[in-house]
Amino acid sequence: MGSTVDYLMKRQLVTVPSHIKNTIQYEALMGSVAYGVSSDTSDMDIYCFSIPPKNIVFPHLDGEIFGFGRQHKRFDQWTQHHIYDESSKKKYDVTIYSIIKFFQLCMDNNPNMIDSLFVPRRCILHTTQIGEHVREYRKEFLHKGSWHKFKGYAYSQVHKMSTKDPDETSTRYEMIQKFGYDVKFAYHVVRLLNEVEQILIEHDLDLERNREQLKSIRRGEWKEQQIVDYFQTKEKELEKVYSESTLRHSPDENRIKTILLECLEMYYGSLDGAIKISVPIGSIIDEVITKLELMKKQL
Repeated sequence: MGSTVDYLMKRQLVTVPSHIKNTIQYEALMGSVAYGVSSDTSDMDIYCFSIPPKNIVFPHLDGEIFGFGRQHKRFDQWTQHHIYDESSKKKYDVTIYSIIKFFQLCMDNNPNMIDSLFVPRRCILHTTQIGEHVREYRKEFLHKGSWHKFKGYAYSQVHKMSTKDPDETSTRYEMIQKFGYDVKFAYHVVRLLNEVEQILIEHDLDLERNREQLKSIRRGEWKEQQIVDYFQTKEKELEKVYSESTLRHSPDENRIKTILLECLEMYYGSLDGAIKISVPIGSIIDEVITKLELMKKQL
């Protein structure tokens, strides 16, 4: 399947840095669509990662000395919201990450980044062998630090849910007038807690498992106090789950770095001269590619 971002670029609906064109390795459809609670009017919220030119990732190859003289412009991410495609009548929000930033955020167990790796297959809009390689090893990113990250995000959604000063012309204002609180923020509270429970217990994540529960919240069938009570009760339960979880306590940085280097070597070729690798990875690239080809045939 072709890249959605490349499609938007061809239609001149987005203007992205030139080095991003044809370098996107993975595009995932996020938001309510990925959680199984979308409506016909839901935006297309797309997260991607791309691989920048080699001299951006390894600027010393061009003779740069960090902190001295001319410095290369770094690329972490690019974002554009409210992209409307008249032909399809769809509205897009697009965020593209450098593979380096993407890996760092995944290793930190940022909820949005973790979700992007665990979206249902139907939500993968575009992928390459490198994208498949990262997705195959997505569980390697999970660790008990997810509890602190997901809880923090859930807490912020509780606060936003109860903030009642939106612009009177906004959809959020209409929602609060109808239900008395923001049901979109409310369902995210419950979703985040459910997700981290799966991570801690099962070391895996199914984004659509609780979709009927989330749909009922979006329909306004829960009172605001029920959401608050759910958060408080679940927080206590998950503290115990956290203490008993057999998931690794913190990320295995060396393992994740190896996966990243495998991706970079698959894209650039040999990394000789670019980085000192204590464990040779070149010998396993052919094996990885062969395995990915077999996976594609099985899809």
